[in-house]
Amino acid sequence: MIHLNPTSMIFLVFFGFFIGILGSVMGVGGGVFIVPLLVLVFNLPMHNAIAISLVAIAATSSAVASVNVEKGLANVRLGIYMETTMALGSVIGALILSMLPSALLQFFFSIFLFPVALSMYLKSRKGVKEEAVPAIAGKNLFGGSFFDPARNSETSYAVKKMPLAMFFSFFAGGLSGLLGLGGGIVQVPVMNLICGIPMKAAAATSNFMIGVSAAASAIIFLKKGYIIPELAVIIVMGVLAGSFVGIHALYRAKSEKIQVAFSVLIMIVGVRMLLRSFG
Repeated sequence: MIHLNPTSMIFLVFFGFFIGILGSVMGVGGGVFIVPLLVLVFNLPMHNAIAISLVAIAATSSAVASVNVEKGLANVRLGIYMETTMALGSVIGALILSMLPSALLQFFFSIFLFPVALSMYLKSRKGVKEEAVPAIAGKNLFGGSFFDPARNSETSYAVKKMPLAMFFSFFAGGLSGLLGLGGGIVQVPVMNLICGIPMKAAAATSNFMIGVSAAASAIIFLKKGYIIPELAVIIVMGVLAGSFVGIHALYRAKSEKIQVAFSVLIMIVGVRMLLRSFG
């Protein structure tokens, strides 16, 4: 089990701060980085790492959701609708988690990281084009609009292919409960590429959603004794502070270069965890 000396506590707070910025900017929650850190650096069992990651994701989402809603970035109506299947998937994923050995979880987690890295890289390549062209204006049940200071204009959008998006939302919830990812890794590309939602609105809506599914899974882990409270509190402190910085960065800045850098990092982490899963 992890030994919390002053040095490790300070490191975890600063790491959490950094992850909070990244997670809130891209709408992924940060679990894709928290879990590998706890497993590879601090030798924490996979089940505990996933549980603590979900606590941090729930805290982050709760903190930044109000800011996203206030700025008009988060599509609340769409988020609530998609959350119904995402929360169900997260509970099922959490129940499956308790039945699997740690090595097997590390294997699946590492395999999943490779397409995540590719997805982040491809999104970064498309980012400039997406930001330069306004979203197609339109009105439907889940459509929305927000002011984009990067373009100094109002952006309106209609939401397409909701049945397909609901299916992927269930899948995202399952990944949240099973791997501690928060589901944003799936939700953001789905909303952006399938539903036609601008990237900023997709990331903000994802942040709004992932807290509920993460909290649903975290409750199950708490009852099973997987959550280490003192460790979770330290990480959450850093993540919360970073999230407030990141949410303002999301509103004004582009994140293509950050996505490229972290796609490389995710690939490295995936290789290390894959090797570790084989002992």
